[in-house]
Amino acid sequence: MATALTLHQIGVPCIVFESVPELQPLGVGINLQPNAVRELHDLGFGNEVLDTIGLQAREWALVGRNGNEVYAEPRGLEAGYHWPQYSVHRGQLQMMLFNAVKERLGDDAVQLGQRVVGYRQDAEGVTAIIETRDGERREVAGSLLIAADGLHSAVRAQMHPTQPPIQWGGAIMWRGTTPGVPVRTGASFVGVGSLRHRVVFYPITPPDPVTGLATINWIAEITVDNQGGWQQGDWNRRVALEEFAHHFEGWNYSWLDVPAMLRGAKDIFEYPMIDRDPVPTWVDGRVALLGDAAHVMYPVGSNGASQAIVDARVLGAQLVAQGVAPQALRAYDDQLCKDISALVLRNRGSGPFGLLGLVDERCGGVFDHIDDVLPREEREGFMARYKAAAGFAIETLNAAPPTIAPGQRVAAG
Repeated sequence: MATALTLHQIGVPCIVFESVPELQPLGVGINLQPNAVRELHDLGFGNEVLDTIGLQAREWALVGRNGNEVYAEPRGLEAGYHWPQYSVHRGQLQMMLFNAVKERLGDDAVQLGQRVVGYRQDAEGVTAIIETRDGERREVAGSLLIAADGLHSAVRAQMHPTQPPIQWGGAIMWRGTTPGVPVRTGASFVGVGSLRHRVVFYPITPPDPVTGLATINWIAEITVDNQGGWQQGDWNRRVALEEFAHHFEGWNYSWLDVPAMLRGAKDIFEYPMIDRDPVPTWVDGRVALLGDAAHVMYPVGSNGASQAIVDARVLGAQLVAQGVAPQALRAYDDQLCKDISALVLRNRGSGPFGLLGLVDERCGGVFDHIDDVLPREEREGFMARYKAAAGFAIETLNAAPPTIAPGQRVAAG
């Protein structure tokens, strides 16, 4: 959806083929980093719009299993960025973008129930091979094909037929939302526990003015032996609390009752933490991968959705600079593929939660004063390196010109 809106902004007509028969606001909470919020602002979604689907984040914090703080830092505007960080409901973000596409590009711009299953191309253009929900096939010709078809991308499979299977490192996540009183700043992202056994939670709505309760998005996670591979079959399934609650018995603190938070969820879903090995290129002639199809990554750095939005904008900038042609896709690939592939592997290595791994190594996760285990300079240096790799280092982002300058459009012809 961000790609379609970007193409419309720069004057490139497009059609979106979406496999599901009806778009619904599915999913739970995600974070949008300031680098992505900047791009959403430039697409016309200011804070007054984003505030309707989420909450501006104020803090990112890690707490050890014994309840003592490992690290905390301000986020978004309070950290000095020119743009906020947002904790949002994924489905509401999707619907916001979808409705904007229909409003700006027209109702026919998104064709539902249409899955791209392959492509062929020549020097003149590319043809998308599309399969409908009832199994019929048709073909649509165009100048370029942008494949944002996710983890199970059929286009990526054709582009890289020998790619390894989906990679699962042994981490299992259970996700849900629960009404609760926000802790710390009232808009804090908090991780509690250890590298292989933790709970992450953050509010995705403001507190209700009457009850004082916000919607708290939470992820409970353990890491197990992955030698036998993922055995459940489904990549996401609704589960009962009893299937995993025992892993978090006794996780009670004066400011947080983890078992009660888990019990308060209406629906709970189980996911393996998965990604794919990076590929050497996201481009084949007139075809490019984007978003999860290009770089599905572990959700440990809050940058999967953010990077998909940034991808769309970088692609748009290269189309402005190079024209609607294969060289624009190559320039997009050259700008992003190598660095973001490295980020995929960095997140596989635990991303910013690597701080908890260092604490585990040095003291088994139990400490009284974190400075005795992991000095402040070391903690801050670790986080600075991660933010630089993920594309949201404060000084760099604040000083960067717009990805697409106001009014820029692809040259006619």
